[in-house]
Amino acid sequence: MTIGLWIIFLFLIFQRLVELVIARSNEKWMIQRGAIETGESHYKWFVITHCFFFVFILFEVFINSEKIALSPLLFIIFLSTQIFRVWCIASLGRYWNTKIIVLPGANLIRKGPYSFLKHPNYLIVGIELFVIPLMFQAYITSILFPILHLLLLYIRIPKEEQALLELNTNNE
Repeated sequence: MTIGLWIIFLFLIFQRLVELVIARSNEKWMIQRGAIETGESHYKWFVITHCFFFVFILFEVFINSEKIALSPLLFIIFLSTQIFRVWCIASLGRYWNTKIIVLPGANLIRKGPYSFLKHPNYLIVGIELFVIPLMFQAYITSILFPILHLLLLYIRIPKEEQALLELNTNNE
């Protein structure tokens, strides 16, 4: 693996760790204000899936005997997803989290990408789970993990929609 790909790989791990710190801080802030968490039972599967995502990439890289070259097109798509990812997080501000946590009395965020899509962050994560492995020529990972992501979203989105509906109903 080239030094550039190692830098990207380490950046991604660092980014995810920073996001977990932000999510934890936001969670504490919301809980202090009376927020309610829901859908806890499936959250561990997101954590497990995202951890194995990085393990699978490394595994595929190490079993691949060819030298991996960074594709400029895939790198541009990757950079675009990172910009969009930050836009999603910034738009939700203190309400952004990796868990389903709703704060009674809070208004539904409808700015930034949330004014165009209901769940833009999930779309970005799905694209990342496809594009990032392709950058590393980890083709099995690029197929397997977007599918796992969709299966998890099949569980998560209805739970999140229900929580948001209840929040919205309580605000009327």
